Amino acid sequence: MLSVIESRIVAPIPTPMPRRAFQIADTTPKCTGVRCSTCSMQQICMPRGLSPAEMTRLDSVICSTRMLKRGETLYRAGDDFQSVYPVRTGCFKTVVMHRDGQEQVTGFHLAGDALGLDGVCTDHHSCDAIALEDSVVCIIPFDLLELLCREVKVMQHHVHRLMSGEIVRESGLMMMLGTMTAEQRVAAFLLNLSTRFKARGYSSAEFVLRMTREEIGSYLGLKLETVSRMFSKLQKAGVVDTHGKEIHILDHAGLANL
Repeated sequence: MLSVIESRIVAPIPTPMPRRAFQIADTTPKCTGVRCSTCSMQQICMPRGLSPAEMTRLDSVICSTRMLKRGETLYRAGDDFQSVYPVRTGCFKTVVMHRDGQEQVTGFHLAGDALGLDGVCTDHHSCDAIALEDSVVCIIPFDLLELLCREVKVMQHHVHRLMSGEIVRESGLMMMLGTMTAEQRVAAFLLNLSTRFKARGYSSAEFVLRMTREEIGSYLGLKLETVSRMFSKLQKAGVVDTHGKEIHILDHAGLANL
């Protein structure tokens, strides 16, 4: 109902512009020998049906990883767009800052999701991406990804699907903010996480939230007190059981029918 991407205007430049190194967290990419072909998130963030030769070609592009500690920033709004970052492990939030300095959460990104494509449109990132726990991302230089898409049509189609999925996600979020009650927003948020965890091979009924209630409220357009009140209301209704950040969905159908 809510999950990462955009489109790009390619400037008429004959050769790719040199990309500067980030100066946030640990900025030295390390070729660790980690490959897409051995990653447990392969079926989530990459297309199915790649031939062995195509997978080898993909592995040649995805050769670097970057580790971030909780609270570290992968990139900031205004940074030059250089790469796409599939999340290998961990969880991130993307945020934009209002003029008054308040933070607006625009998304939560789990292992298997792609970060960074917000920069395709203008060649600069439009938000900050911050680790909610110790995390690892793969680094895919976008110019190499473009070349790969020309060679491997399955990959090109996958990137198009990611971009289309982001359009659908954002339109769904707008509809939710404009038409749903506070209770329905929190219910939809939990169901979305449940679906995404299930797709990754985890329990769809029991999981731990990596984000705070305040961050959930920022994403859903609700005050912290309202989010806490809605969690209590759902627990009293017998559809969820909460213990801090631990969530146990007791009644999926009941949660969906709110």
